[in-house]
Amino acid sequence: MEKTDSEAHLSAKETQAGPCARVPRPHAHACGQAHPQAPARQGPQAPVGLAPGAMMSRAARRGRRLSRSAEFERVYRHGRSVSNRYLVLYSFASEAPAAPRVGLSVSRKVGGAVERNLVKRLLREAFAAAEEVLGGGHDVVVVARPEVGELVEREGLAGIESSLGELLARSGLVPRGGSGESDG
Repeated sequence: MEKTDSEAHLSAKETQAGPCARVPRPHAHACGQAHPQAPARQGPQAPVGLAPGAMMSRAARRGRRLSRSAEFERVYRHGRSVSNRYLVLYSFASEAPAAPRVGLSVSRKVGGAVERNLVKRLLREAFAAAEEVLGGGHDVVVVARPEVGELVEREGLAGIESSLGELLARSGLVPRGGSGESDG
């Protein structure tokens, strides 16, 4: 009986690495970068595009917000409310004559986390713009209704500013037409 070998004879010697060897290569072009940029400057730099005083410390911003459940409850129970299709505004005269404090309530009915955070950011920005003409010594809670998502999609910050400005004027916190909105 003859034995047949089904395996080919393989050399124990390794073959020379060719141009397609599986060796990691640097991710750089031989002729330089695909998208060249200037190197970063050294040392501290001034913020670009921000007005002086626009940057407020985190502690200062937190001091102007309602954060505890009891603070929200006090404004809900003892404050006055006005509303429109997009927002409900509760206001309560606080004991301290300091800058007004704001609390925001944006439920999951408005949308996912990204949409809710966008609405909250725009509400804070609109409230900060109206704060110049807003009298001190007030705690304000703004509740976003589900339709506010459509307003943000359609009009953005301008829509939030006009809706909040309307409520601030109707509540008597600012004179009519003086909500801090910019004309333009």
